[in-house]
Amino acid sequence: MGICPKHPNFLAPLPSLPYPPPVMAIYAVRRREESNDSLMQRFKKQVQQTGLLKALRDRSRFKGTVTRREVRMRALKREEHRSANRKKQFYSNM
Repeated sequence: MGICPKHPNFLAPLPSLPYPPPVMAIYAVRRREESNDSLMQRFKKQVQQTGLLKALRDRSRFKGTVTRREVRMRALKREEHRSANRKKQFYSNM
């Protein structure tokens, strides 16, 4: 039961997210005698290891599901290109 009688679901658990929860912030603290270049390299390495950048790039573009019709149309187009290339290759040897 919630705190407020008007809103009984006030403290209900939140539904699970369809994407992974946000990760902790990535940071690199400069060590004594460390150059800026090595600090940047260390930070970049941490970013690469988390895979966060790749996930953000993948999520930036919407990828809808491909319908059966689209799959068939792509297959037909691919077959046309292949047959055209076979003809070119056959006649180029003469």
